[in-house]
Amino acid sequence: MDVLQLLPSDRNATPARMAPLAKLPVFWVLDGKRAVVAGGSDAAAWKAELLAACGAEVHVYAENLSETFSTLVAQGSESENGRFVDHAHEWTAAVFDDAAIAIADCQDDGAAAKFFEAACKAGVPVNVIDKPRYCQFQFGSIVNRSPVVVGISTDGAAPILAQAIRRRIETLLPPSLKSWAALAHSIRDKVNAKISPGAPRRAFWESFVDRAFGTPPEADTEAELLADAGRIVAKTIPSIGSVTLVGAGPGDTELLTLKAVRALQAADVILFDDLVSDEVLELARREAKRMLVGKRGGRTSCKQEDINAMMVTFAKAGKRVVRLKSGDPMIFGRAGEEIACLEQEGIPVDVVPGITSASAMAARLGVSLTHRDHAQAVRFVTGHSRFGSLPADMNWHDLAHARTTTIFYMGGRTAGQIQTRLLAAGMNTDTPVAVVSAVTRNNEARWSGRLDDLASAVVGMGVDHPILIGVGHVFAQLGSAQKVSTEHPRSINYKAVGECV
Repeated sequence: MDVLQLLPSDRNATPARMAPLAKLPVFWVLDGKRAVVAGGSDAAAWKAELLAACGAEVHVYAENLSETFSTLVAQGSESENGRFVDHAHEWTAAVFDDAAIAIADCQDDGAAAKFFEAACKAGVPVNVIDKPRYCQFQFGSIVNRSPVVVGISTDGAAPILAQAIRRRIETLLPPSLKSWAALAHSIRDKVNAKISPGAPRRAFWESFVDRAFGTPPEADTEAELLADAGRIVAKTIPSIGSVTLVGAGPGDTELLTLKAVRALQAADVILFDDLVSDEVLELARREAKRMLVGKRGGRTSCKQEDINAMMVTFAKAGKRVVRLKSGDPMIFGRAGEEIACLEQEGIPVDVVPGITSASAMAARLGVSLTHRDHAQAVRFVTGHSRFGSLPADMNWHDLAHARTTTIFYMGGRTAGQIQTRLLAAGMNTDTPVAVVSAVTRNNEARWSGRLDDLASAVVGMGVDHPILIGVGHVFAQLGSAQKVSTEHPRSINYKAVGECV
């Protein structure tokens, strides 16, 4: 069997061509260019400071400047590389001569139109602050790790949204990226002179990127990188790749760890489970090969041995492999078997944890699994063995302890057996139970009630989707034998799926 052809995914289609753009994102070189700013407000000061930061010589035209603007001009003019020229009068048509860009803060549409028409006549790109009708271009929110610069635009429709996006990107890009980008700029010519284009050069820069998202570069980092480049040319660095086991979490992309996102964006190959959401996969590197290797109870599944073989094959071909699992890879995710296989083959393996579905279930229900009034321990228990039934060696008397919360993963098809075994072990018939199917998906269903009603409740919900069963007195607050709305009153925005086994 060719393991590379197993379970092809319809989510592995060729990416679509470029979708329509509201605006063309352009990065504009202004170093040493003449810029015109008309108006003395704080808003004009912010634009002037931005232009100066790009190296422009900013000519300011206003009879009066705000305190903020006056301080900015004074500080800039007193510096060794002064960027501001204060003309202390209103603008005229002559100010546009040799200008590269023109910005104005105008009180009314009449003044805005006049400035806009004069700049256009002179062939100077123009922006009138907060007046889109008189703007040939727009400013977006900026993430500054210069020389790495990220610009964000919502086409003027939702500036607050752009700011929120900026905050999220800020968390993804460590401040030290600025130093790494500067280092890349300084060594690029040297590296390209050593390593010819193609796979070897790409291998060098991918290794560089791995380090760039870690600790800041040190004094000897440049020498180390150039030495690595020499070893790549001499082929003394093995071409073996690596495997990272990544927890996709409950499904909501915002609940992914930063490390998980970085792993997805660096991957050459992604082997993903059937329960991983499309939204999570969208964060992967566009060029990455995506292969579905899902394992679902009662359905045709990819054998674990085949998945292991695929990871080994791709890694030995020098690929960066991400084994993407829903929830946390170390909880009912077969991670132990995969790690052992990879280590036996001498393949580097790393693990990125994720939020497990039991945590998402607790958050959606608003229940503390270890509420001190009800439980001193919590247990995560598999609801079926590799043979489809309950594991034969489970200690049901321990699981029936009244001061313990137990979460059964993948227990839909064995719910009746779970009920019978717990009752036989001495657990009370009225012990509170909660069941969540397809937790936080659009078709999520919830039930809460008594242990002696568990089997019939699961039959009524169906077992076509992953089911979590919670048993213990912490669930008493949910009430008895009720269907709970999918919109929790606390509006907790968890989206979760159960792990495969």
